[in-house]
Amino acid sequence: MSVNHWLDQVKWDEKGLVPAIAQDYLTGQVLMMAWMNRESLALTEQEQRAIYWSRSRACLWRKGEESGHVQHLHSLRLDCDADVVLLEVEQVGGIACHTGRPHCFYKRLDAGQWREDIAVAKDPKEIYNHE
Repeated sequence: MSVNHWLDQVKWDEKGLVPAIAQDYLTGQVLMMAWMNRESLALTEQEQRAIYWSRSRACLWRKGEESGHVQHLHSLRLDCDADVVLLEVEQVGGIACHTGRPHCFYKRLDAGQWREDIAVAKDPKEIYNHE
């Protein structure tokens, strides 16, 4: 049995990825959804912080590496079909979304329209270095 045997139980998609949902470990609020590959999931467990796979940049993405809004891992869970990972995390700074909101699910369907119902907590220009 290999050291990473638990990784073999994950059902990776055809690109070697699995959806990962980050949830606040205290409140249960769903913060965001991202993707993980085998390396990012292994590193997340090893470093006890959320590390995702950026599909757009094709590289590892340590949550908070630029913004400081790190997600400290409290537990990892695998769903019943073994094809979705749940990270129960402590969200440093209270901001999980690159838009400066507490979480990424700030649009709610209302009368056939997507409406923003969560305010920006901090202007993204104050969070990220945009040169």
